[in-house]
Amino acid sequence: MKTLVDPDRALVNGLAAIRREFQVPASFPPTVLAAAEVAVRRPPIEHVDRLDVPFVTLDPATSTDLDQAFWIEPRGGDLLLRYAIADVAWFVTPGDAIDAEAWQRGETMYLPDGKAGLYPPIIGERAASLLPGDPRPAVVFVVRVAPDGAAALDGVERAIIRSRAKLAYATVQPGDLPPAFEELARRIAAAEARRGASRVDPPEQQVAADADGGFTLSFRPRLESEDRNAALSLATNLAVADLLLAHRTGLFRTMPEPDAGAVIRLRAIAAATGVDWPADLPLRAFERRLSPANAPDAAMMTAIRRAGSGASYTPFRTGETPWHAAMGATYAHATAPLRRLADRYVVMAALALANGRPVPEPIAAAFETLPPVMARAGARQGQIDRAVLDLAEAAMLRSRIGETFRAAVIDADRGRARIQLCDLPVLARVAADGAAAGDRIMVRLTQADPETRRIDFERAPHA
Repeated sequence: MKTLVDPDRALVNGLAAIRREFQVPASFPPTVLAAAEVAVRRPPIEHVDRLDVPFVTLDPATSTDLDQAFWIEPRGGDLLLRYAIADVAWFVTPGDAIDAEAWQRGETMYLPDGKAGLYPPIIGERAASLLPGDPRPAVVFVVRVAPDGAAALDGVERAIIRSRAKLAYATVQPGDLPPAFEELARRIAAAEARRGASRVDPPEQQVAADADGGFTLSFRPRLESEDRNAALSLATNLAVADLLLAHRTGLFRTMPEPDAGAVIRLRAIAAATGVDWPADLPLRAFERRLSPANAPDAAMMTAIRRAGSGASYTPFRTGETPWHAAMGATYAHATAPLRRLADRYVVMAALALANGRPVPEPIAAAFETLPPVMARAGARQGQIDRAVLDLAEAAMLRSRIGETFRAAVIDADRGRARIQLCDLPVLARVAADGAAAGDRIMVRLTQADPETRRIDFERAPHA
């Protein structure tokens, strides 16, 4: 959910400025906080007892808004994934003060120095969060995963669960997890490969102070535990999407393929940064070769993420099949209701349909009004992410004004070129008459100002 981490707090002043510029809320209105205090006292009376299932969570070590807990068990040749999702709707009533504030926010906003939650902390980080120890209300999806990786819902229920352990990506050991955890992830990955799917999930970028008083910007290696954990959400979201589509309702996550121009630009980046991309290899197959542990590959993954038109939310439309090109499937978001407003509505729709009930009218109506709300929230987060990276790049480069760098031209128009530095994860623009996509040029850094988050280059002659 974050594009950059700042463990040394090297960017604290610049991040404060970004919070002011984008009006990131520091707290919640008193009416919302008061409503939340009342909501968390609501007893869970519609939930069956599933305290015997040894659920665990797996997240970043510092996370406190835990959307998901899971357990996996064999069932013949299949694997049964019990995926418990925070029952946010139990604490939030459509139209109440908490709900109204969530519609204003759309999603949790993330910066390297902290987040602005979608819900007040007493809900999002306590009563609804699937923290270990105390019983929690949840919506449990029972997902059957076949040997070929196909995922289907066996049932959905409201339940009281207890997480046995809060596991962390960086420290989790195989013995901490259900015995079939690795096998389930393998099945889901195999199914993705057969569909031609490719989840472009680049690693976070990390800024750190160096010994000379400057800063470095690098990629944080993505852990295998993160990828395997993501397979659980993927399986559940695919199964939920199938359920919604079969009942001709719902809200789906859709994404088109990158257009031909974007692919040309991506091939130019690959050539300039030394990433091998055979001419006859399609983009999705190429993506599956990339490793986030390798810096050039990680930069390439970031470029791919930026190249597309992006994913969007689409309500069901008669005669249309919602499609997510990167997933190679019909896909929905249901597994992060503490962080995304739309997920709460998808979860409630799935709960109703799986139990033979129609989708409640307020939920169905929300599918039509949620897309612009989610688009606005996503655009705001994208602007914040870009501002944070601009800040980090300017901080990293401020001591290198006057130096020259190798760069790849991503695209060019009317004498201006968009470039990516070949040896650093930096995108910029420069005046470059006659340049074309795929060219390699030399550029000289003329300005790097963290206060304005501005970086300027000029074209330099080749040595």
